[in-house]
Amino acid sequence: MITVIDRDSETPIQTQLRQSIIEAIHGRAMRGGQKMTPSRLLARRLGIARNTVTAVYEDLVARGYLESVARRGYFVALRTPAPCGPPVAPGPRVDWDARFRQRPSRMRHIVKPSNWQDFPYPFVYGQVDPGLFPINTWRTCSRDALGRSAIDWWTADRAVEDDPLLVEQILSQILPQRGIYARPEEVLITLGTQEGLYLLSRLLVRADTRVGVETPGYPDARTIFAQDGARIVDLPVDAQGARLAQAGPLDVAVLTPTRQCPTMVAMSAPRRAEVLAAARLHDTILVEDDYEGETDFSAEATTLKSQDVDGRVAYLGTLSKVLAPGVRLGFMVADAALIEEARWLRRLIHRSAPLNNQRTAAIFLAEGHYQRLLRTLRAALERRFEAISAGCDAHLPGFRRSDSTGGSSLWLEAPPGLDTSRLFHAAAARGVLTESGDPFVPEADTGRYLRLGISYIHERRIEAGLRALGEAAQDCR
Repeated sequence: MITVIDRDSETPIQTQLRQSIIEAIHGRAMRGGQKMTPSRLLARRLGIARNTVTAVYEDLVARGYLESVARRGYFVALRTPAPCGPPVAPGPRVDWDARFRQRPSRMRHIVKPSNWQDFPYPFVYGQVDPGLFPINTWRTCSRDALGRSAIDWWTADRAVEDDPLLVEQILSQILPQRGIYARPEEVLITLGTQEGLYLLSRLLVRADTRVGVETPGYPDARTIFAQDGARIVDLPVDAQGARLAQAGPLDVAVLTPTRQCPTMVAMSAPRRAEVLAAARLHDTILVEDDYEGETDFSAEATTLKSQDVDGRVAYLGTLSKVLAPGVRLGFMVADAALIEEARWLRRLIHRSAPLNNQRTAAIFLAEGHYQRLLRTLRAALERRFEAISAGCDAHLPGFRRSDSTGGSSLWLEAPPGLDTSRLFHAAAARGVLTESGDPFVPEADTGRYLRLGISYIHERRIEAGLRALGEAAQDCR
């Protein structure tokens, strides 16, 4: 059992003591029927209050680990939640390599070090600056979601239902700002854009389905549709966005028109009209991933969905870019027939996104906190974009930027002869964390690009980070 309390630990003393007793019981260092050290003696030995020890003992009684006997004290329960026996001896292992139909772990992924928050200059994408997140407001909304009427709703098994309050807020607050007007039956709550892509792939792809994906582009979109057997068709990207019309007949095309991933180029109005015309000509379903739509401070363009007159655009939005990645909430807006099938397919995976999270987010939107946070985020991103644009010009000579005028990242092409894989490690040694461009580009173009995210790093640290990155680049030439 515990012999010392770590007073410098963030773990409360009660929790430390409780965990140590549970571990001792699980490890059979304490046996059923064994008498516990009296609370007064243990408190004196550990230098803590007797009430603390008593509270832990009583809590463990409630959990079934201890038993309280009047005038005798506390004893380890004869039957506890501890494991029922020792682990069995291992035998010959299953040959999993021979069983796997595919190996997702070996596919191209966007990855970052687990300690990315420890870097002084974290130019990472898709993370939320905790200094901008209204934690107290979110806590209040979460507490309101624990009210009796709310609990009665979200604790039940709702099968394929989503929170009607959240759907209502998306319909009334979020979609109109993107020029989209829909009905409840045309909205599905997802765990994020990736789930939306997965559901659409499972519903729409056959072995001969031609799916256009942007190049460079979001690697997960390519991977998700390819694993279902789609014939992937590359859609080149230029200063006006993805070029769909030149690809010929396509069954599905996955596009990021607001801010192309990863170049951050905004699709021009003529290109949007061209894309919609080509889609109608070839009866192509357009998947619009509007992952940057909410936080885009420039508001240069409307959505493809806002110009969708025949229901061929499946629109994917996210709340995670505004709230936090860990909230895991997004939504799909599409023709009611497509949403109906996606809803029942989702049921086979996990039924619905967690309803308690849905209700908390719904309250957050309904009380106006979401719009306030949006204004804060957009203002911060605009300042950071200006800072990183100026810093790149000053400290990264020879690097080519994409033709973007906004967004929460910069896409850079390194000067000839500079390998960005080497630059990544040289920069990390100086405390600068960048993102490799390799997952976004064809194999022949690896080692040439990098992405600098600005959603997490404060604008005051951007110039110093770029200066250090420039020094690392000089060392790699």
